[in-house]
Amino acid sequence: MNAMGLEGGQSRVGRSGLWPDWLPVGVAIMAGLAAVSSALVAARPAQASAEKVMWTFARPHFLMYEPRIKEWNASGRTRFELRLLSLPAIERRMMASFLGDVPSADVIETERRPASRAFGGPVEAVGFVDLTDRLKKDGLLEAINTPSFSPWTSRGHVFGLPHDVHPVMLGYRADIVEAAGIDVSKIETWDDFARVMRPLMVDADHDGQPDRFLLNMWETNQDHLELLLLQAGGGFFDEHDRPILDNPTNAHVLATVTTWVAGPARIAADAPNFSAVGNKLKADGYVLSSFFPDWMGDIWKHEIPSLSGKMKLMPLPAWEKGGRRTSVWGGTMLGIPKAAARTPEEFEKLWGFCKELYISDTFTRDLYRVGGIVTPVKKYWNDPIFDEPNTYFSAQPAGRLYIQLAPQVPLRNSTPYNTFAMYRTVDALVRLAEEARATNRYDMPTLTKRAAELLKDAQRQVEAQMSRNVFLTGGAS
Repeated sequence: MNAMGLEGGQSRVGRSGLWPDWLPVGVAIMAGLAAVSSALVAARPAQASAEKVMWTFARPHFLMYEPRIKEWNASGRTRFELRLLSLPAIERRMMASFLGDVPSADVIETERRPASRAFGGPVEAVGFVDLTDRLKKDGLLEAINTPSFSPWTSRGHVFGLPHDVHPVMLGYRADIVEAAGIDVSKIETWDDFARVMRPLMVDADHDGQPDRFLLNMWETNQDHLELLLLQAGGGFFDEHDRPILDNPTNAHVLATVTTWVAGPARIAADAPNFSAVGNKLKADGYVLSSFFPDWMGDIWKHEIPSLSGKMKLMPLPAWEKGGRRTSVWGGTMLGIPKAAARTPEEFEKLWGFCKELYISDTFTRDLYRVGGIVTPVKKYWNDPIFDEPNTYFSAQPAGRLYIQLAPQVPLRNSTPYNTFAMYRTVDALVRLAEEARATNRYDMPTLTKRAAELLKDAQRQVEAQMSRNVFLTGGAS
């Protein structure tokens, strides 16, 4: 799950966690050590009140896990105490423990971006237990959807048990679209989307501006941009964690998105996610479609209940005919710190708990009922729960629609430089859109050429930043 929007910030210059992405590793280590005293204070009471401790960052997860952990404790097995911390607090305490060898939780549930902080040094120094061999032994590498491992895999080693898949679909205002006689089954590509849906962009009040826009997208939204780049086959790093910001696919996506947000062919507007203002704009139909990972439906159900029965889901339009019809947004893992598993016996206790929590049919159903999230464990994909009609999405079987797309979810990387690279790419898009508005040039050849130039500069910045880390290969080349 995305922690209800913790990965959805709109600012292109924001930072998360203990230190900013541009901070050199040596300074980061000093900052981590400086947090030791606060980590000790936080960790000791937890260890005193239960034999083992688990941290989670999402309140819906906490509420879902709490009764199951009570059952676990009542069974006479090793007792666990569940604690809810903010994501920044988990990141600070996790890294203070990894860098300073001070106590933390015995099991940590964390999200993609904080987890990547652990992968910045030599692979043998990663603070989580390497689960690769155990996953193979237990048959879980084959049992779990392969793309779900990628954010927790560094240099061929898997350090986390996946919580989710998070395929992305397009959620659209079916009441408005269908009333206009538009058949979304005729939409295969993003070009089709703009052409088929454009009649909905009417100017009923004659103020010279459309009353509605087709897509919730803006040049500063890094989450939306990343999922589009991944869908297209671009992104920030290759399978060896080498930066690839300046590849032609990225340039094409940036040029296309610029035509979406600016100029005479504009189809998109900003209705910020996870905000009252954005919710009002969506409820009013200012934007007719938004990006929907599986967890997003639960958020809209609670924050925009007025749209229940008015929304439907469809696969993302592809970048080219026959292309990928989904992407990915967000992700969570369960990891075991090395300090908590100093003996094989201790590891077995913790590993058994992790599997009970994540790899069970009860968890699968709870995960979907509570958050709308589909499991990465493939043997449960035939569960009838995923075929149940979803009232928010006009009785569509939302779970089944997401599961059909799960194997197509793009792979991601685990490098701690992903956020830095994302900001640099967003900077390139912002500048491209600003220049297009200033020059009134929106033809694709001009935009693509300029996007390539801006991405080359972004590539150089990322390479320079990575070159400072002597532990990682594949930086500047």
